[in-house]
Order: sequence, then C-alpha cells, then structure tokens
Amino acid sequence: MNVVLAENYGFCFGVKRAIDIATENSGALTLGSLIHNQKEIDRLENDYNVKTIEDIDNLENNSKVLIRTHGIPKNDLAKLKQKNSLIIDATCPFVTKPQQICQEMSTLGYQVIIFGDISHPEIKGVVSYSENENLIVISSAEDLKKQKIQNRVSVIAQTTKKNTDYKKIVNYLMDVANEVRVFNTICDATLYNQQAARKLSKEVDLMIIIGGKNSSNTKQLFDICKASSLSYLIEDEQDLDKDWFLGKSRCGITAGASTPQWIISNVIEKIKLF
Repeated sequence: MNVVLAENYGFCFGVKRAIDIATENSGALTLGSLIHNQKEIDRLENDYNVKTIEDIDNLENNSKVLIRTHGIPKNDLAKLKQKNSLIIDATCPFVTKPQQICQEMSTLGYQVIIFGDISHPEIKGVVSYSENENLIVISSAEDLKKQKIQNRVSVIAQTTKKNTDYKKIVNYLMDVANEVRVFNTICDATLYNQQAARKLSKEVDLMIIIGGKNSSNTKQLFDICKASSLSYLIEDEQDLDKDWFLGKSRCGITAGASTPQWIISNVIEKIKLF
C-alpha cells in the first residue's frame, strides 16, 4: 500500500504550545480537556499527572490550573481567581483574538454574529465576552437567514470553520446590514490543513483522517475529503479495517490539529502491513 501524507496535517501551533506547557507543569489540572484528543490527554495524565476536571466548584483553593487551548468562559476565569488558583494560560492565541474582538465590538454597540458551534467550548468562551445581549451564534448561512439582523453588525468565525462557508455568511450580511465589520478569525493552520486535504483527496483511492471524534477541525477535514474520495475518520490504528484497502493502491493521510505524531506514525505503520 502506497501511503501519501497531506502537505499540511496534525499539530497546530496552539496545540503544540499547550502540550509543551502541560509537560512543563506536572501535576496541574485542566478545566475541561486541554485539547480534543483523548489519547493524548491520557498520555499527559499517565506521564505528567496532568488531570482533567469538569466542575470548577469541586476545585480546591490554591490549585494549579491550566486553561485549555479552547479557552474558558469569562465567569469561570473569575471563579478561578476567587479560589486563588495558580492560573497557567494555555489558550491558543488564535482563540484569544475572537474573545477580544467580541468584547470590543459589543462594547461599541455592534451586534456580534458568531459563525460556530454553540456547544463548542471555544464558542462558549467567546460568547461570554459579549457586553450586550444582541449576540447570536449561527451554524450556516441558511441559519443566519432565520435571524433578526441589526443595521450595525460584526462577524467572527470559530477558528476551525471552513473559509468557503464563512464567505457565504459575510456575503449575505453585506446585502442586509448597513455596516458590516468582518474579522478573519479562522486559524491559518486550519485553512492550510483543509486545502492540503482537499488537494490530496482528489489524488488517492481513499483517505484516512486521524483525530478525535469530538474534534471540530478533524470533522471538517473528514467532510472535505469525503466530497472527493472514499474517506474514513479514525482515532488511532485500532479503528482501521483491512477490508477498506482491498483493491486500493494509494492511501492519503491527514490528521486533525490535536492529533499527535505518535498516533499518526502508528496508523501509517499498520496500513503498510495491509
């Protein structure tokens, strides 16, 4: 089996930075998963005693707490400070940017429109920085058409969304609002990974997309690939099925931004045995 890697794949800057911070702070706690890859989360707990907690109310005072890459809501940050926590911020700078934009634009009276998944931790964090109640979160251009749009709007996107979908939303707003402030908050690494995946998926017999099933950017890669090629989303080599490769000679590989190289290497080695 000929295995071909996408030109861009795997760990982004923000995730690599967060992993480095975690390994330098053995014994720390993270409020929610540091990244969206459970295999790597398990490794950090086993090797560095970095554990995940979900309920801030159960956190003891004076604990050492890592802020996850996706950031946390503003009120949770305030609670950590009330508990005298030693706060170590591993929020990706590309996530901090939309938080700041949301706060600034809402303070100036703009209706903030966020293109993202309302249940995603990144978006929960961004929403918390709004200074007015006019904010809306939409999942698509079609979803936007059902909303009441004000005359002055500011639009931002979840860092892992597809650029083509974001442009549809911006184009619609240009037709219905008098003033539109557009901020390109989609992460460069996300865009490059998507472009590389799209290109490779057109050149192979099948694509394997490696990443956490709860990872937004990984699911975006899967959606892009399956439009052009037979595609499978897996978390590690244990998910591979030999039958997928019958009659195939060229397999493409890409991986989400939270997928460590050791998992990617294990997948490649197993595929080569088929």
